[in-house]
Amino acid sequence: MKRAILLYNEKAGRGKIAGKVERIVKMFSDVDCELRPQLLSFDKNPFDSVGMCDFVIIAGGDGTINYVVNAMMHRGLDIPLAVIPTGTANDFAGALGMSADVIRASRQIIDGEIDNIDCGLVEQIDQEGNKKYFINIFSFGIFTTTSQHTPQHLKKKVGRFAYLMEGLKELRTMHGIPLTITTDKETFYFPTLMGLVLNGETAGRVPLMRKSSLKDGVFDCLFLRKRHLIGFSAIDMLLYVFGVRTNAVKYIQSGNIMFVTPSSEATDIDGQSGVRFPLKVTCLSGALRVVCPKTS
Repeated sequence: MKRAILLYNEKAGRGKIAGKVERIVKMFSDVDCELRPQLLSFDKNPFDSVGMCDFVIIAGGDGTINYVVNAMMHRGLDIPLAVIPTGTANDFAGALGMSADVIRASRQIIDGEIDNIDCGLVEQIDQEGNKKYFINIFSFGIFTTTSQHTPQHLKKKVGRFAYLMEGLKELRTMHGIPLTITTDKETFYFPTLMGLVLNGETAGRVPLMRKSSLKDGVFDCLFLRKRHLIGFSAIDMLLYVFGVRTNAVKYIQSGNIMFVTPSSEATDIDGQSGVRFPLKVTCLSGALRVVCPKTS
């Protein structure tokens, strides 16, 4: 008999997992897998109480997955992970191809197969040991730290629109970041209003990298240049989303990136607080074992 742990965040999304835990446990029991549910606590490492198991299922959003992945990686553990998307955006689960329906996603895990997925590592250059991992996106600049400030009760009430409501407040503090960027191939200066380093395809379910892959060993990156008026910058980004390239949006692919700026700027990692500049971002190719839906 296989043994697995279900780490679930009962506050993720709009309490989507509530009332479904027992049914999920029964589904796995029916296929000879003992699934032990464990309510996730964000004030301790969940692997303190996780004993021997064949895999761990995470029920939550991108922030929940990020927390569990960081807890596991900092312990040096290598345990296959599976995802039941119950958060607000669920970008990583979407990139994996997981159903938004809790029960269907559980069935995908039962019938799925383990694959190796890339993982991102962000390290503060001038502070050794200050590092964090990410599964979907590392970002900085306008709107990118919005999810950190969005109240949980607002997300529960209006879902993804809560991010938009909170993001509009950031227009008052809009500013460019004087940024020097070094990739595997080049070093360049770019006055950046927004920077996105994606392992997946979407940010807040907005399709930005339709050709990206979780298994290619590189990041897909977008940098939006600061224009005189915010309206011009917004138009530049919209044009990119609709497939029109402009000089104000720079796109690169790289497995290693270094960012240096004289400014003190906040960063975001999968909706959670990130590390400070100067920093480097590294793609850890195939570092995570994840249960993915079977491809026909």
